[in-house]
Amino acid sequence: MHEQNPAGIGRREVLAGTAGVLAGLTLVGLTPAAAVPAEVTKFAPRAGRNVRVLITGDAGTGTRTQWAVADAAREFHAREPFSLAVGLGDNIYESGPTGPDDIQFATKFEDPNAGLDFPWAMVLGNHDTSAIFPGDGGWLARGNHEVEYHARSARWWMPSRYYSVRVPEQNPVVEFFILDINPLAAYIPPLLDPYWAVHGPYMNEQRAWLDRALAESPAKWKIACTHHPYLSNGPHGDAGNYEGLPIEPLNGVHAKRFFEDHVLGKVSFLLSGHDHTLQVLEPTPESKGTRQLVSGAAAKTTGGHGALTGSSAGPVHPALFDTQDELGFMVMDLSPDAVNLRVVTVDLASGASTEVFDRRLG
Repeated sequence: MHEQNPAGIGRREVLAGTAGVLAGLTLVGLTPAAAVPAEVTKFAPRAGRNVRVLITGDAGTGTRTQWAVADAAREFHAREPFSLAVGLGDNIYESGPTGPDDIQFATKFEDPNAGLDFPWAMVLGNHDTSAIFPGDGGWLARGNHEVEYHARSARWWMPSRYYSVRVPEQNPVVEFFILDINPLAAYIPPLLDPYWAVHGPYMNEQRAWLDRALAESPAKWKIACTHHPYLSNGPHGDAGNYEGLPIEPLNGVHAKRFFEDHVLGKVSFLLSGHDHTLQVLEPTPESKGTRQLVSGAAAKTTGGHGALTGSSAGPVHPALFDTQDELGFMVMDLSPDAVNLRVVTVDLASGASTEVFDRRLG
């Protein structure tokens, strides 16, 4: 099933129709077959040349743990307001929504995030596209429900399955490239529909769009956002070796090639979730200077340390910070001159939050 535009609206009309509510946030590169216009007034980012971003992932459980992390984010926002958030996938556990009016959007996104009234740039995860078992990524078209929800929510930004966000609109400090690599990393590969194939129309269009968008971006900082990471010290492991599986394509070998051919060395940071951890990894020769951040602990933790293919005694990749068993989120402050990252952990029993990492990274 191909992604369809139910309103028959093309890219130019979408951009024109939303221009009045963006207020400093521009969505660019929308594909005509995917772009969905907003029917509600969207929250706008804070104006100014300093951009503060809430980085969170794997949140959509509706459970006490998600609420505890959201409470901590609300407390942080009251002291130091966020400009926007990036949600790194698995937005609706365990298997994704059944339609754009699914009550899970309220119980697992709107209600827990009440008061966090700024744009949330959302990424599709494998649990958002489940078919037979939770997280199998086998029903890729299911993600279209989350695109459709863009028209209904003031917070939720997902006008297409992949898109970019510039902040501010003129002379942007940062551009976020929200990517969908689920077709390359699904546990049930899309064998029956050539549209979603590794080199099918959907991924080829996304590759061409990304190459062009990165080359044309005027932003000081370019940041890619995916659900699946390129590198991770968590249980899912690295692209090309996901779950320690020797079998292609289940090991994410096509995701690895996508990262290496189209992302690494072209962005300063790669933000990912998938592993329920908080990791600030060091750049490697393989990552071509791009720093991998993993922030997937907004509702769950792994409870252990080390990738499946590595030693449980310590991390596989050098890290400035790495915790596998604490809830929390990241905060990125960007200016034209610098990027500073903080990691905030949350204690479920007391609700207390602690800034455990604070460093300039760029």
